[in-house]
Amino acid sequence: MSKTDKYNNYSVNGHGNLLLLLSVIRQAEDRLLKISYMEALNRKTAHANSYPEKIIQFGEGNFLRAFVDWIIWKTNQKTDFNAGVVLVQPIDKGMVDMINSQDGLYHLNLQGIDKGKAVDSIEMIDVINRGINPYRDFDDYLALAENPDMRFIISNTTEAGIAFDPQCKFTDRPAASYPGKLTQLLYHRYEFFKGDKSKGFIIFPCELIFLNGKELKKCIHQYIELWQLGDGFREWFDTACGVYCTLVDRIVPGYPKDTIDQIHQRIGYDDKIVVKAEIFHLWVIEAPAEIAKEFPADKAGLNVLFVPSEAPYHARKVTLLNGPHTVLSPVGYLSGLDTVKECVEDPEIGKFVHKVMFDELIETLDLPKAELEQFAKDVVDRFVNPYVKHFVTSIMLNSFPKYKTRDLPGLKKYLERKGSLPNGLVLGLAGIITYYKGGMRGDTEIVPNDDAAIIGLLKNLWATGNVRKVAEGVLGAEFIWDEDLNRIPGLTDMVADKLELIQDEGMRAAVRSIL
Repeated sequence: MSKTDKYNNYSVNGHGNLLLLLSVIRQAEDRLLKISYMEALNRKTAHANSYPEKIIQFGEGNFLRAFVDWIIWKTNQKTDFNAGVVLVQPIDKGMVDMINSQDGLYHLNLQGIDKGKAVDSIEMIDVINRGINPYRDFDDYLALAENPDMRFIISNTTEAGIAFDPQCKFTDRPAASYPGKLTQLLYHRYEFFKGDKSKGFIIFPCELIFLNGKELKKCIHQYIELWQLGDGFREWFDTACGVYCTLVDRIVPGYPKDTIDQIHQRIGYDDKIVVKAEIFHLWVIEAPAEIAKEFPADKAGLNVLFVPSEAPYHARKVTLLNGPHTVLSPVGYLSGLDTVKECVEDPEIGKFVHKVMFDELIETLDLPKAELEQFAKDVVDRFVNPYVKHFVTSIMLNSFPKYKTRDLPGLKKYLERKGSLPNGLVLGLAGIITYYKGGMRGDTEIVPNDDAAIIGLLKNLWATGNVRKVAEGVLGAEFIWDEDLNRIPGLTDMVADKLELIQDEGMRAAVRSIL
């Protein structure tokens, strides 16, 4: 009897589960066979446009590829912009090699509801020419400054990226900090073109900190002084280069691991760096009209705004979208949930999210309340986008710097206006501190991802076994907050109480205690 006859005989005798198992095995084999024969994605196997290199991009992660590079791609299609991108890997370990293996090509899967209609598009983005790891190929990195056609520098190196590190040296290959690397590049261009002011750069930082352009410019000035690069270079930088404040907004869950097989079948390529994002996008750039003429993304039918001030857009977005993200992620994860959508739709955690947004954060903003409530409702709709599986663990990268910029200002403002601390925001901070304890959630190991100094601090504090010491130590870490948060009236006691409740009864009990 053949194996197939044997399996069929068992099925006839009532053993249908065995036949079902055989069917599953055959389907898996078929899927693996299709993948094995699927072409690799590169410029030999796929038709792609070639663009002259005009843009240097610090950062190769999901957000920049799903937002900035997509906007550049759209602008190339709709205008005569005709610009290619060179990626610079901002840290030693990154994705440049994988991106180069695909010749910079990748697919973007946009999903959401647009004017009542479902959108589920997949498009190949071809604006990235190549990527450089400056830690390995520093001379190639500096050579970017020698290209006279290079005009724009764009970055997203997380909130922690725009920071002055006095340990950086001009002779480092490269400087550790992003502003240090950028200063090295700018100085090389200044020297190579002998101070030609027509060879300056237009610089758009996309890091989510308020007045990011001003902060980046401040750091560059500090390096000019520290490294004694001279008044001539400083004058060239101040007059020939423009560093502009920006605000970016698009939810990017990243690599769609749960639907990647279906996506590969749709595109017909083995794309290892597919990225998924929502359809909503907003890029606010605080820059004059002449910059808009050079970077005509607002003429390509995109939601790109050149404005006199990005401040009101920044406060609204950071407070009501990113602020809730930062606190719902640890609270939801420690309550057994994995995605933003699950958190918002959960009977308990959803009420927590609503409390933080509508009862606490809205009260800290100065725009008309009706306008803020409508924006918050729109944000909730984006959170529950049925197409976007936004894992909360992806949001928790660098949680402490994020809390500092996204939630701490609201906590202080709420205390100032209401005379009491906002329970939801404080519980969110206690959630972050608890998440950084590590350990296990069921069968899954909790692995925080942050600056080594922060990870070390939390490890040592939790080793004391005393939640009061944990609260005091975290709040007193001035290298995180630039101040001692223990001085905020009542905060230390409240954080310690919530940490103890989470340890004793679990996160859901802590959530119920504030609802």
